[in-house]
Amino acid sequence: MLKRAVIAGAIVLAAILAGHRLIPALGGFTPIMESLLPWLGLAIPVLLLLALLARSAVAAVAVLLPALVWGVMFGPDVLRSSPGGASDLSVATVNVGVRNNSSGSAVRAIAEGLDMVAAQELTPGGPAAKALNKIFKFHRNVSTVGLWSRFPLSEPDYFDVGLGWERALRTVAKTPEGDVTVYVMHLASARPGHTATRDRTLAEARKLIEADKSERILLLGDLNTATYDRGLSNLTPPLLNAQEEVGEGFGFTWPSSFPITRPDHILYKGLKPTRAGVAPATGSDHRAATASFRL
Repeated sequence: MLKRAVIAGAIVLAAILAGHRLIPALGGFTPIMESLLPWLGLAIPVLLLLALLARSAVAAVAVLLPALVWGVMFGPDVLRSSPGGASDLSVATVNVGVRNNSSGSAVRAIAEGLDMVAAQELTPGGPAAKALNKIFKFHRNVSTVGLWSRFPLSEPDYFDVGLGWERALRTVAKTPEGDVTVYVMHLASARPGHTATRDRTLAEARKLIEADKSERILLLGDLNTATYDRGLSNLTPPLLNAQEEVGEGFGFTWPSSFPITRPDHILYKGLKPTRAGVAPATGSDHRAATASFRL
């Protein structure tokens, strides 16, 4: 009985990993499962232990199937190293927490040496905004999202991405190497059984990016869409994901105490990434996503 259970479990696990995009959304439950997809690999050693307890070589071999699938899917993330080298633009994005009295500490912890910092869940005039105003000369913000920059920024455009209020902005950073169009967004939250609003905001974000003819584009923000969530394919393509291209490891950002997923992203077009990673944002429940580029 145990032998058969292990073999069946191994086959089901391999099928879920390899074919998760074919599983119906089930009212939003499947995308949430996809947000935690790499963690399904923890079932592999459990299955192997059960195969050993069953003293079944066949069951042990069956466990190699999901192990192989996991390795093919996530091995590049685990083994990848950033190319490094000189960069023209270093950026970060962080959700500072709307009720977070330590948000000033959060942004100070990540801002040193960066050219731009995007923030979400800002309180107008709150600790994060005050701290960033002291570090950066230029900034643009609307409602709870903002961008701070060492480079001049054009007058912004503000957008409602399907929430009924403006929670996204577009501006152009005037860098010494040329203009970069920068979007900062905070999309709707996604919870088990409740992803419809998030999906609508993703679709609106896609429309904005597709309509933008800029040569260089950066999208920074809390997209409430994990790296392996099918929803992110609304934006990649047309954009690329800096963490997926040059980042080391999975780049999980939430929760900050023990990150298990990555809702925070740096997406781009027309730039060459040199490194990407995650920085502790002391005082926030998110860690900061970071990336550097050559223009």
